[in-house]
Amino acid sequence: MSAPAPFEDDLPEEAAADVDLVPEPTLPEQVRQRVTALAAAALPGLAGDEIPVPLRRVARFAPNRRARLGGAAVAAQLASDPLFRQRIGARVVTDTGDLGAAVVGGMAPAAADPVEVAAIAYLARPEGWRDLVGAAGEAVRAEADSAAVAHLIREAEQRAARAEHDRAVARVEADKLRDELARVREELGQLREEARSTGKALREALAAQKRAADLLATEKGRAARATADHEAEVRRLKTRLAEAEAAAATGKQTAKDARAVDDARLWLLLETIGQAASGLRRELALGPADKLPADFVADTAADRPGTPERSRARAQDTDDPARLDQLLALPRAHLIVDGYNVTKRGFAEMSLEQQRKRLVTGLGGIAAQTGDEVTVVFDGAERVHGLPPAPRGVRVLFSRKGDTADELIRQLVRAEPAGRPLVVISSDREVADGVRRHGAYPMGADSLLRRLSRS
Repeated sequence: MSAPAPFEDDLPEEAAADVDLVPEPTLPEQVRQRVTALAAAALPGLAGDEIPVPLRRVARFAPNRRARLGGAAVAAQLASDPLFRQRIGARVVTDTGDLGAAVVGGMAPAAADPVEVAAIAYLARPEGWRDLVGAAGEAVRAEADSAAVAHLIREAEQRAARAEHDRAVARVEADKLRDELARVREELGQLREEARSTGKALREALAAQKRAADLLATEKGRAARATADHEAEVRRLKTRLAEAEAAAATGKQTAKDARAVDDARLWLLLETIGQAASGLRRELALGPADKLPADFVADTAADRPGTPERSRARAQDTDDPARLDQLLALPRAHLIVDGYNVTKRGFAEMSLEQQRKRLVTGLGGIAAQTGDEVTVVFDGAERVHGLPPAPRGVRVLFSRKGDTADELIRQLVRAEPAGRPLVVISSDREVADGVRRHGAYPMGADSLLRRLSRS
């Protein structure tokens, strides 16, 4: 079960003083709205006692009404309550997945929305979060400036088109005036011929102009389509590059984690084998042999003594504490305990908190006496508060939501290398049969309870 993120009141006093002295940045409107939306969406994910009193009514609103009706209250609480903002930031980082992890790590993806990055940075407060918020403001202002420039360009183009139209009209009018002047100066007999010639020339000019305008519009449309196709291809290639980089990073991390697990299992197996060999040498106290195996065969063939009766070891059941002591005496043994299976059998009259405390304390004594690794597993269906620190050598685990302690125990057994002594304490037959198939020694809960009562 993952540890909760540290809160601001866990910070050193100097860091907390810096947080109080540095004024809050002025968020752009789009960033402020996104911060409110993320906080409102993450609000129901907090425990009831972690939600400030003014926001508990807001947390019960429907998702589509929470940010709209309670946005002002959420924003005010974020500005005035650093602990609440820290909790909301941890929840938002978890909900946003890879983007949240990247922002906390100080490396926002280039293709990410700057408004989203600034909102997550404001809530999570990683190192350099003010720069991320400032970059988002600059991006928003740049978009606004680009829109304004585009509007001015469109207006200028419209004015240029109107001016061009006016100039064309003026040129036509000038031509008409010149033609009129020519017709007046020429002889009356040429007036009609000149008028027909002028009309014909005007029609040809208009037709040519129309053809040129149509050709220009066609070329402009073709250029616009080519530009749009190029931009779409660039965006697609950038997306594929980002996906490839993310896949490569994930593969590297997975391979690194797998190799670390394999190294740990190999080291533990070698350590177990080494200690087992050392223990056998000490236990058997073997010295150099003065006779070889062939010598014994020769003596047997000559004397043919009667075969001595083999001693038969006394069988011990799974609830015998002596059997448990023998198993714990093996080198590098690992004791795994089904927590509630033991406590509800031994001291069910106590509260769950008292049961856990008593069992963990007793296991600490066993770990101190034997030096073995001890792990106790509890079902994690309910929220656990006030669990004291585990004694040295004892690991306390809670199953995840939706899983049981039995499945977590089987995972622990499967994770160990073959050959390591594993002792599993549980009276659940299904658990015992499952771990036995993987080479573990199942023991009943009564064996541990009798061992604890003897300590």
